[in-house]
Amino acid sequence: MIRFLAIIIFVVCFLIVSIPIFLVEWILGKTKPSARETSSLRIVQWALKVITWLAGVDLTVLGEENVPKDVPVLYISNHRSYFDIIITYARCPRPTGYVAKKEMLKIPLLSRWMKILHCQFLDRSDLRAGMKTILTCIDLVKSGVSITVFPEGTRGKGKDELEMLPFHEGSFKIASKSGCPIIPMAVTGSSDIFEDHMPYVRKRHVTLEYGAPIRLSELTKEQQKAPGKYVQGVIADMLKSHTTD
Repeated sequence: MIRFLAIIIFVVCFLIVSIPIFLVEWILGKTKPSARETSSLRIVQWALKVITWLAGVDLTVLGEENVPKDVPVLYISNHRSYFDIIITYARCPRPTGYVAKKEMLKIPLLSRWMKILHCQFLDRSDLRAGMKTILTCIDLVKSGVSITVFPEGTRGKGKDELEMLPFHEGSFKIASKSGCPIIPMAVTGSSDIFEDHMPYVRKRHVTLEYGAPIRLSELTKEQQKAPGKYVQGVIADMLKSHTTD
């Protein structure tokens, strides 16, 4: 419970202190937009690293050399914990927006940071709004911003680390229409930090692996028909390797 309270106190303090920072970032954005993007990214990443430290996460990172630093990408990951977002976003080398559920808009200050960082808010009950979100993500990638999607649509709650919900194929239009590479991410151990025993936060080992870049244009015609199924298979293989190491 001490770790949980420490994280809550830190998050509240960070959000309060960040109120004047919004003004500074707004002014910086008027004169040097690229500098604002970088500074906002690093500020939030610092906060996320503090949260990871407070939670006592022992993190092993594999394949980080697979992440291009000079071009935007589409990150695709399995999803079992809120800590998947905290851990992965803290390591993004360039401006990156996450696709989040629209309910996140209700959280004051946090939603403001998310908007600054190009996060997109998805209404899963509205197909037309969902398509608009995908189109916005395509434009962002074309402008140089990476995008992260958890294509299961929600957190997996099964006991088996290898268990995943089917990937929604619509997310992969971001890569097919923009031509950006897909970076598959596999995360194991994250749900055991918090979700498996809420409200307690416990020190746990987490493995984050980045797979080799995938370009949809280089897949076979059959694979291109269902890229989500193909990428899910790649992630499943990485997850299996975590459990056998």
